[in-house]
Amino acid sequence: MASVPSLAATVHQRLAHALSAAVPEAAGADPMLRRSDRADFQANGMLALAKRLKGNPRELAARVTEALPANEEIADIEVSGPGFLNITVTDEAVVRTLAARAADERLGVPYAEHPGTTVIDYSQPNVAKEMHVGHLRSTVIGDALVQILEHQGEKVVRRHHIGDWGTQFGMLIQYLIEHPHELDHSSDAAGATGEGEAAMARLNRLYKASRVLFDSDAEFKTRARDRVAQLQGGDEETLRLWHKIVDESKIYFQGVYRLLDVEIRDEDTLGESAYNDDLHQVVKELEESGVAVRSEGALCVFFDDVKGPDGNPTPLIVQKSDGGFGYAATDLAAIRDRIGTLHADTLLYVVDARQALHFRMVFETARRAGWLPDGAARQLPFGTVLGKDGKPFKTRAGETIRLVDLLDEAVERAAAVVREKSAGLGLTDEEIRERSTQVGIGAVKYADLSNSLTRDYVFDLDRMVSLNGDTSVYLQYAYARIQSILRRAGGDAKPAAHPEIALAPAERALGLHLDEFADTLAQTAEAYEPHKLAAYLYQLASLYTTFYDQCPVLKAEGGPDQVENRLFLCDLTARTLHQGMALLGIRTPERL
Repeated sequence: MASVPSLAATVHQRLAHALSAAVPEAAGADPMLRRSDRADFQANGMLALAKRLKGNPRELAARVTEALPANEEIADIEVSGPGFLNITVTDEAVVRTLAARAADERLGVPYAEHPGTTVIDYSQPNVAKEMHVGHLRSTVIGDALVQILEHQGEKVVRRHHIGDWGTQFGMLIQYLIEHPHELDHSSDAAGATGEGEAAMARLNRLYKASRVLFDSDAEFKTRARDRVAQLQGGDEETLRLWHKIVDESKIYFQGVYRLLDVEIRDEDTLGESAYNDDLHQVVKELEESGVAVRSEGALCVFFDDVKGPDGNPTPLIVQKSDGGFGYAATDLAAIRDRIGTLHADTLLYVVDARQALHFRMVFETARRAGWLPDGAARQLPFGTVLGKDGKPFKTRAGETIRLVDLLDEAVERAAAVVREKSAGLGLTDEEIRERSTQVGIGAVKYADLSNSLTRDYVFDLDRMVSLNGDTSVYLQYAYARIQSILRRAGGDAKPAAHPEIALAPAERALGLHLDEFADTLAQTAEAYEPHKLAAYLYQLASLYTTFYDQCPVLKAEGGPDQVENRLFLCDLTARTLHQGMALLGIRTPERL
């Protein structure tokens, strides 16, 4: 089905035509329409236009009003203040537009006019290391952006740039060669629950044991460093053991991702190792083109505006003086692959704000080398997860908190809420467990996504699983409440809209907000800001609550048609909540 223009778009078009008719020299001018508290919409464009034409804005607004032909959408238009236009639309237009949305499985949301290919780099865990609270934001934000952009019709390529290369692997592999049973599944640590946790227990044992030996035995340290060279040189046995460590880590990653309800596919996971063969070519081209120069033996790229505390230039080091490669070389090779091989139009990096300087230098280097078109790459920096004390979230001992522990606690807190709200429903333990997971994980995701990316936010589980306030539980409860009403109404057919029925104020407010869904999604996708969608959904749930309190549904006084019209509003609200929450990666239980 074709996309459904919002009422705002329709009214905007009506005004633009009237403006052109009233003032031909103003053809193409923007009426600057927006939602208003004084009416349904307000147009402010007459003020700027009158200033440009050296005219009176109130007179211009009056001419536009007179030039507006009779139509089905606008019930009233008045000139206000210095030249604003206050516009009220008809109840019939609201309901007809919503009916068109309801008839479309995409709720009238259009596909992007010019979709392209976007590569999103997110999550980025490290092999043989536990995922911690620092991985939460990158994973949740990245996953939401994937869903939102794909829904808009964009071709999205996921990339999980895992840390699977470097000197520590020499230590781990050498220890495995000398202690071949260290990753034996039969030696799992007691208490390790689940396949992923068991895999992490094995990796932790390997890492701790090899680190002790590396720090205490000089000969082992030498053998471990030699092993790095064999890994980089492609030695068969060394690579076999490296794959074993990487595969064990992937088992662990998948366990965390399953709990977080995020799909991460094997083909989307390309570690630093994937670009190893291209690093020498990266160095060669940068040096030959003069983009990078040798400085004290290292290959460096310098920038006029990047200096250290001592005032000296701080370069991007592509190759170290000992011939080794750092993160910059791998990131540059990844850009070459993503633009050259994947033919990406846009590269997005969902990475901690503290990496901003690194990525600015990497992008500029790639641009100078001709590998990256202007403006094609963008870091989406995010803030820090804080504890209630306002400091970065850590354990009491000062250690970084394991992500899986955080998620387990969220599910546990949610279980208490679910048990309280579902008392008397006769839910089985399995049903309570399933809903607790959906509520707990949804609470964590929503708390993250409802904040602007760059803001730090406090991780407060008590607030996150509250039924009151701007939380996912509030949205989930609104959805479940609607499903309960629809079940009580009975019947398999979707309720029909009745445009001829006058709307109560709470119905109008809900209807006008429902009509903004497609526009909100477009703005969210364009700005890469999931919090805009989260804010829309919270407002939708709030408006529905007001509607629920003020407008009886099954006992509507206006008779069967009004009952059905209100059921129609309930159903469309539920579908919009469900779709919007799904795009944020959050489940909506049918009962709660």
